[in-house]
Amino acid sequence: MNRPQTIQIFLPDGSPRSVKIAEITNRVVKAVLVPRNKLEYISTRKELSNVGVYFLFGELAEKAKPIVYIGEAEDCLDRLKQHNRSKEFWSHAVVMISKINAFTKSHIKYLEHVAIDQANIVNRYETENQVIPGKPFVTESMEADLLDSFDTIKILLSTLGFPVYDKIGKEQMTMKELLFLKGRDIKAEGDLIDDGFVVFKGSQVNKNTVPSCHEYLINLRNKLIKSEILIDRDSYYEFTQDYIFNSPSTAGGVLLGRSTNGWTKWKNKEGKTLDEIKRN
Repeated sequence: MNRPQTIQIFLPDGSPRSVKIAEITNRVVKAVLVPRNKLEYISTRKELSNVGVYFLFGELAEKAKPIVYIGEAEDCLDRLKQHNRSKEFWSHAVVMISKINAFTKSHIKYLEHVAIDQANIVNRYETENQVIPGKPFVTESMEADLLDSFDTIKILLSTLGFPVYDKIGKEQMTMKELLFLKGRDIKAEGDLIDDGFVVFKGSQVNKNTVPSCHEYLINLRNKLIKSEILIDRDSYYEFTQDYIFNSPSTAGGVLLGRSTNGWTKWKNKEGKTLDEIKRN
């Protein structure tokens, strides 16, 4: 269950689009968000010359989901400079360090293991990591502390705009109604959430598109097929996992293969449209 949190965000150069330093005031973990073009600026500060876990975020034109690479380093600034030379996809980095310099190499290796493992389980981002590093040994009491730190990491990442660990399955729905969309020989389930509109695993998609279908809908369908988020079921495509669209209309357009007003097409079990539920 979510509970109220107080998070402090400091803008060291005064720009809300630049480096951000975020922390939950009573926790030991601090997050430093660095746009890729601000590596030179962050090099003038001391925060990242430290032991920590880092996340690289970006997108690729051929991928249907955003991408994250997760790693650990004893000197995170030096590691980011290495990735600046070797990895093309990322636009932002978020580095998690201890405010009291409490992390050791074993600590960050454990956090890296948990971070990659959980990112793959939640599956909101495509992970660039080829393998999950082995789980290092830590004592039982230290593991409890590190899992508490990981809870803080999840909250800070989401606050900074990267909800890597925010689950979106139907089992997460509370006090909400499932929404349905029906077309010719297909049916789908979804929900309006904080990040857009989620279509749930098992939903069906028309195989054909109308001649007037917007190119961006066709391109998105092709990305979903290439990423195996949609699989061929002979007479229709089917979602193999939950997927978030930027709007109910984009979701409906992909499902039906034509432009549609998702606010009137998605309905609850009583037949009320999303427009009636959320806009009246």
